[in-house]
Amino acid sequence: MDGKRALVIQIATIVILFQLQHTTTWAKQLENPSFHEPIENVTVTAGREAILKCVVDDLGLYKVAWLRVDTQTILTIHSHIITKNVRIGVTHSERRTWFLHIKDLRESDRGWYMCQINTDPMKSQVGYLDVVVPPDIVDYQTSPDMVVTEGSNVSMVCVARGSPTPTILWKREFGETIKQDRRDREGEASVEGTVLSIHHVNRKHMGPYLCIATNGVPPSVSKRIMLVVNFPPVIWIQYQLIGAYDGQQIVLECNSEAFPKSINYWTRDTGEIVPQNEKYDPYLVHNSYKVHMKLTIRRLETADYGIYKCVSKNAMGDTDGTINVYRIPKPAVSNKTTTQKRKIAGSKTSISTDLSYSSRSKSDQPDSLFLEEKKSSSQELFQCAHVYFLNLLALVLNLLKPQQ
Repeated sequence: MDGKRALVIQIATIVILFQLQHTTTWAKQLENPSFHEPIENVTVTAGREAILKCVVDDLGLYKVAWLRVDTQTILTIHSHIITKNVRIGVTHSERRTWFLHIKDLRESDRGWYMCQINTDPMKSQVGYLDVVVPPDIVDYQTSPDMVVTEGSNVSMVCVARGSPTPTILWKREFGETIKQDRRDREGEASVEGTVLSIHHVNRKHMGPYLCIATNGVPPSVSKRIMLVVNFPPVIWIQYQLIGAYDGQQIVLECNSEAFPKSINYWTRDTGEIVPQNEKYDPYLVHNSYKVHMKLTIRRLETADYGIYKCVSKNAMGDTDGTINVYRIPKPAVSNKTTTQKRKIAGSKTSISTDLSYSSRSKSDQPDSLFLEEKKSSSQELFQCAHVYFLNLLALVLNLLKPQQ
């Protein structure tokens, strides 16, 4: 009896299993999965996480897989990770929306990815993952700080990598224009290109330059390149003849330009260096490669008249300029007001010659950085002309006086 009962149970089980298998096959035949929308192309910055989305309708008992198209690598099947790449992950929402996650994104992850349904025939669609990389300047291919001689040609190179390929823009750090050759009178606020070439470089080109790399992916990067231009000293004097009278205080002035930085000092025509004391006060004002030299002489005496030299020396050479201080008659004093007016006029009796001295050539003309245009009223101009005429007349009389 028990044997018959066991046989009946086995037969019933076989029938149920057969019916379940038949039902499942029939259900699959009724299901028809389809993609609800195409996979959107994704652009992500390197180092971040990329997420590709695949939306499937009526998936039923079928399964979804993600593949890398170019290598035909299976990444995931349903909820299981197949690849050994630990940066790959998969999630889904109600078995309808399937997400492929790629963490710590690299440039090598760029490419096409396939979302696949295991129907017969198989259904699939692809989406593109673009990996962008912020610009980065390649130091070993980029120019370091440069030292050149005035008049030579110079080329500064700046190389950057990134995706998309970065654009290089050159600018001067303090906003000056970039003049690439002598014919370029105005210059450009910026110059585009990997190489910045400057022909016949001069002292005005000296200073810091910035090469800036951009490709639309923040942040932009830059490198500072210092351009140093060496040249021998040049001296420019505004007044070479200065008339003064006994007891007066005067100021001699020279403008020097040189790089490397020069040694600057004052001498007499005998070669003796003018010391700093109660009578003489030499003073220097430095501004980049420019030096403004001043020598104050207090309470002029007979021994103070004569030739003074402003001297400038550096490793490239040396030069000097001369100023002649000559005696003029002391203005007559009638009253306090007249004395004050004559002192004002007397301080403007210097004769301007505007000469330039250079150890190389007379064509080097420095900038008049320290010189300011002085505006005078018509009365002051008349007084200056009158005193100048008197000074000139006194100089002529002194020259005509017989030698003792």
